[in-house]
Amino acid sequence: MTNPEIGKRIVAGHIDTNYHEAGSGPPLVLIHGSGPGVTAFANWSQIIPPLAEHFHVYAPDMVGFGYTETPDSLTDFTLDVWVGQIIDFLDAIGVDKASFIGNSFGGALSVATAARHPERVDRFVLMGAAGLEFHITAGLEAVWGYQPSLENMRKLIETFAYNSALVTDAIVESRHNASISPGAFEVYSRLFPEPRQASISRLATREDQIGAIQHRALIVHGREDEIIPVDVAYRYLALLKRSELHVFGECGHWTQIEKRSRFLDVVIPFLRD
Repeated sequence: MTNPEIGKRIVAGHIDTNYHEAGSGPPLVLIHGSGPGVTAFANWSQIIPPLAEHFHVYAPDMVGFGYTETPDSLTDFTLDVWVGQIIDFLDAIGVDKASFIGNSFGGALSVATAARHPERVDRFVLMGAAGLEFHITAGLEAVWGYQPSLENMRKLIETFAYNSALVTDAIVESRHNASISPGAFEVYSRLFPEPRQASISRLATREDQIGAIQHRALIVHGREDEIIPVDVAYRYLALLKRSELHVFGECGHWTQIEKRSRFLDVVIPFLRD
C-alpha cells in the first residue's frame, strides 16, 4: 500500500528531503509544525488541493521530521540548520523567491527566513506561530516532551483542537504509528531537549530583527490555542510593520483544520493580492 506521506525527494544542500508538490502559479512553500509524528502531508493535506488551484505548492518535511533523512553528522538542531535547509530547498527546486505559510514551529522558521534572507521571500502567513520569546505553555511542554503511547498521543492531539470531535481514532493511530516508526522517536527526542524553555529561545528571532522585516505578513491564530498563546500573535502584529491579524474564536492550534474554509478565504486573497 502506498504511503501518502511520502512524496518526491530532492537533495537540499546535504539533506535528502521528502516533499509534496502540487499546482502551478506563484511558488508557495508550506512549513509544518513540530508535533510528534508530524509530516508535511499530515499538516497540510486538507488545504494543499485548494491552494494548488492558485499556487505552485511545495511542502517539505523539515530535517528531524517525517520522511526527510537526518544526516548522521547532524547532532544539533538549530534555526541555522532549518533555515539553511529552506534556502537549499529553494535552490534545489529552482525557485528564487517564494511566499510561505508557517505553522507553529514552521512560523518561527518563516520569520527567520524573512529576516535572514529577505530577497528569497515574497510574503508570508504565520499560523499559530512560534518565533518570539514567551513562557512555555503546558501544551507545548507536552508536545516537545512526548513519550510514545496511544493514550499520550490522544491527550496531545486533544490539546491541538478546540473541537474534540475532530480527534478521531484514525488520526490518533496514524500520528502514533508515525511517532514510533524506526528511528523516529530517537530523532524527535533530540529536537527540543530540556530545559524546553531554552528551545523557545533557540527558535526566536530578535524583536528588532522582526521589526526590520519589510514583507507583507498575515498572522492567523486560534483564540483558544493551548500550544502557542494568542498573545504571541498580537505581539507579531505590533512588530511587523506590514502585517494584519485574523483571530478565530472557538479555535485551537489547528486553524487550517478547524476553520478550514474561513482560513482559505483569508489566506488565498492575501497571497494573491
